[in-house]
Amino acid sequence: MDYLLQHPGTVAWRTLQHIELVAAALAIACAIAFPLGVVVARKRRIGGIILAALNAIYTIPSLALFALLIPLLGIGTWTALVALVLYAQMLLVRNVAVGLRGVSPALIDAARGLGMSAAQIFWRVEVPQALPVIVGGVRLASIALISLATLASWIDAGGLGALVLYGLQHDDPSRAVAGALAAAVLAIVADVGLRRLQHRWE
Repeated sequence: MDYLLQHPGTVAWRTLQHIELVAAALAIACAIAFPLGVVVARKRRIGGIILAALNAIYTIPSLALFALLIPLLGIGTWTALVALVLYAQMLLVRNVAVGLRGVSPALIDAARGLGMSAAQIFWRVEVPQALPVIVGGVRLASIALISLATLASWIDAGGLGALVLYGLQHDDPSRAVAGALAAAVLAIVADVGLRRLQHRWE
């Protein structure tokens, strides 16, 4: 706590770096995961292959994935961003697929009876009904990425992990605790905020 009180500006700057990295990764991951989730929900055979591939990526230890990407992308933020996007896919794609599969067939039949096109049914019926489950996936992914992003400091991507890493390497527990505490607070805020959003759509 001493470091947090003595250097609030540094902690705030590292927190902002952390938020930017996680927000960028989550936005890109959502843009990729939504269409993949639709494919998984609609095409079970292809969907099974996609989920198997994403599950394989998700089981790779984070530092190992960083190490595998370094020869391709080098050290820095881009490598961390790609790794975080890859890790988020399993949680996001699975929830999109589960949400869409959970839509009542009776609602879809009723929409068809009203003369809605396939696109209208998808955007006006299926997606709104699946939204709570989809947001739940975003909540889980955001918490996971906040945690994983702390390891990105090992490849010089900044963020709160830089405080933790420096503290561990230089026997400065106060700095390490400040970084870990800030990351924990970020995860709690993300969880509470997205949980409320999820309940609002239920």
